Amino acid sequence: MNAVLIAVLVMLILSLVRVHVVIALTIGALTGGLLGGLGFSQTVDVFTDGLGGSATVALSYALLGAFAVAIARTGLPDVMVTWVIKLVGRNDDSRKKALSKALIFFLLAVVSCFSQNVVPIHIAFIPILIPPILKILNELGVDRRAIATILTFGLTAPYIFLPYGFGLIFHGIVADNMEENGLVIALSDIPKAMALPTLGLVLGLLIAIFITYRKSRQYEDRPIVGAPVNQQVFTKWSVIAAVIAIVATLIVQQLSDSMIIAALAGLVVLLVSGSLKWKEADNVVTEGMKMMAFISFVMLAASGFAAVIRETGHVDLLVTQAANIVGESQAAAALLMLVIGLFITMGIGSSFATIPIIATLFVPLGLAAGFSPLAIIALIGTAGALGDAGAPASDSTLGPSAGLNADGQHNHIWDTCVPTFIHFNIPLFIFGWIAAMML
Repeated sequence: MNAVLIAVLVMLILSLVRVHVVIALTIGALTGGLLGGLGFSQTVDVFTDGLGGSATVALSYALLGAFAVAIARTGLPDVMVTWVIKLVGRNDDSRKKALSKALIFFLLAVVSCFSQNVVPIHIAFIPILIPPILKILNELGVDRRAIATILTFGLTAPYIFLPYGFGLIFHGIVADNMEENGLVIALSDIPKAMALPTLGLVLGLLIAIFITYRKSRQYEDRPIVGAPVNQQVFTKWSVIAAVIAIVATLIVQQLSDSMIIAALAGLVVLLVSGSLKWKEADNVVTEGMKMMAFISFVMLAASGFAAVIRETGHVDLLVTQAANIVGESQAAAALLMLVIGLFITMGIGSSFATIPIIATLFVPLGLAAGFSPLAIIALIGTAGALGDAGAPASDSTLGPSAGLNADGQHNHIWDTCVPTFIHFNIPLFIFGWIAAMML
């Protein structure tokens, strides 16, 4: 038995039966370590040492959560809700509601895509933008699973296809690791090879929006975590200060490349402006950390899980076993390579970290099977991206869940991971296989 396959399957099954993701990751890591021959003590040591890999990300989310709660207290969310309600009206005008939903979907898709390439802040915008508009989404009867698919699409498709921002980093990782393994390619070849797989993501997004989650879904109007329970008097200045703080946060994130410094900058703006009272600051930070505690601990556990499955050495064994199975069949080789990429990324939770692992053996395996350089690019890029959507430990799913569950009505596994897995991994798998066979 391959320890990687078993570990990932254990983690996924436990998550699907609603065992907490952190516990599922921990049990999956222990299972993989024991099957991989590490022994209980070494598995625990490797898992514990690996936890530090996401410490920076965990602190970033905690501070971004504090900033999001602080924004909620400025009155900006209430102003947004009031404005949209006036736009939509309360007379059940279906045309106005449809136009408002279309506008929100479009804006969220643009912002999430821009977060990868134009202003590469990745998921930093989610805890700031999403919680304030939940009441608006409730008013419009929007199914939050549709929003989850839109956000995850914007967090994955752009970097796979476009060589800008995070996309340039991803393409560079693909090219560098292929060169290290004996196949030199041009960066300009990667968008050509990834065009069809990206088209699969677009198709999945359209199906999710216009078919699967088209109908209305009702949610309760619950308070956002950390938002004031009692009605407060908001001023025009507090709303303006909130907008300034958001802009400052985005600018500092871009300049410093640090979500921690960016969140601190936003909090400082709110404190200096007086929109956030000094006596409330301690409570705001605490509430923000509560809101983001889930995603922070999942990221920590995911780092430990990834460290264990790497330590077993069964990732390389998995690829070698696949090479022995497929023989000279290109169709079978492409199929198994994509399956391997799916399992590895679902376990590690990062397509960027998956590429160096799979390129080592995918390049010689692809050349031996007679694939062209473009086809090998498509296989490596698609295999790395598979699982980024749908993985319980991926920030492409954790980010949307953290924002959409700010009022406690969005389940990470069933409302984000399962919808994004179905609508993105399945078409990505199919179109990636077609690309490998055609190129």
